[in-house]
Amino acid sequence: MAKVVIKSEKIAPFGGIFPIMSIFNRMLSHLIDTELGIRTTMIGYQYSEIIRTLMCVYLCGGSAIEDISTHLKPFLDQHPTLNTCSSDTVLRAIGELAEEDVIYTSKDSGKEYHFNIAERLNNLLVKSLVATEQLVPGKEYDFDFDHEFLQTEKYDTKMTYKKFLGYSPGVAVIGDMVVGIENRDGNANVRFCQDLTLERIFTRLEGEGIHINRARMDCGSCSQPIVEMVEKHCKHFYIRANRCSSLYDDIFSLSGWRHVEINGIDFELNSILVEKWQGKAYRLVIQRQRRINGEFDLWEGEYTYRCILTNDYVSTPEQIVAFYNLRGGKERIFDELNNDFGWKKLPKSFMNENAAFLLLTALIRNFHKAIMKNSRLLTAFGLKATSRTKSFIFKFISVPAKWIKTSRQHVLKIYTSNEEHAAFFKHEFG
Repeated sequence: MAKVVIKSEKIAPFGGIFPIMSIFNRMLSHLIDTELGIRTTMIGYQYSEIIRTLMCVYLCGGSAIEDISTHLKPFLDQHPTLNTCSSDTVLRAIGELAEEDVIYTSKDSGKEYHFNIAERLNNLLVKSLVATEQLVPGKEYDFDFDHEFLQTEKYDTKMTYKKFLGYSPGVAVIGDMVVGIENRDGNANVRFCQDLTLERIFTRLEGEGIHINRARMDCGSCSQPIVEMVEKHCKHFYIRANRCSSLYDDIFSLSGWRHVEINGIDFELNSILVEKWQGKAYRLVIQRQRRINGEFDLWEGEYTYRCILTNDYVSTPEQIVAFYNLRGGKERIFDELNNDFGWKKLPKSFMNENAAFLLLTALIRNFHKAIMKNSRLLTAFGLKATSRTKSFIFKFISVPAKWIKTSRQHVLKIYTSNEEHAAFFKHEFG
């Protein structure tokens, strides 16, 4: 029978979080306190310390803010210089950072819909990406926008068209980084005031010197005000066109269809110029696929048609379809936010407070992506730039460590056979 020896030493099971806390402090703390202001001049925690504490929840495998006080704080408090607050302080700070909703009234129905613009936190989100050099002023990027429907039963949630209570925040993405979020009532039509939301997001990006080359959006953005506004801020746009009966005759009479294979599936492509709105002509790239079951649709016949509206008159239909199809990979971002960064468990009761939470966790996810671009970290710990937080926690964060003080300095003892831990930690602590 094996002997068991219990040691009552202060050993932290999440030793890998200590250098991450230091990196966060070095890269973002000053920016956060500058943008959000000093929270207290006496005893208390600044917003940078609170957001850093929230980061530790999700990068240590937690799923709710309460995990700070329940599980993590005794270990995080071992850091000799960086402070960790309680879960109650984090929740209070989220309420402090919330901004009042803006109410828009529909001209057609007269109904009122609540939007939460969260200007301060959206500005911080963009500036943090510049601070971590994930966005470089003066460069051009590709841009995606979509609405995510969050199922949750809070005090002010509304019934969505998907038949559950929740919110429908509009989320803007560049690459794998979230660059803007506006929370909205769940029952608001996705097109309603979307042009105002997008204009605010583009204006913030342009204020930091970030310019958009190509923008992709789904059919929820296919309306004249949205398209005209997007065209003002982007060189090219690619928007899934909704069904329009006036175009059926033009599409069905087309000849010269080109057969192509995309991801192992046979398609036929074509393109035409259409005047979808009076006085304005755009290019319509048409993609059709023969129905596998052989059944005929009343309107489309033996084919299924999909169209992309664009102002790109140079690229081939194959190039446009291939570029637009890459938009599907952005669903991975929502998957990570929902399952790894708390969007499935919104902590507050009101939309404006939950909007602040969405933006703070998006900032944390962006920071995590900045960490995952460290080539030495990826090579030494068998990670990939696309690895989920679960792999990052298992391979890097979950290492026993203990702080000791010797020769008037703090030393972190790491219990591991991987010498790369020591090299990475030494670089962060000097």
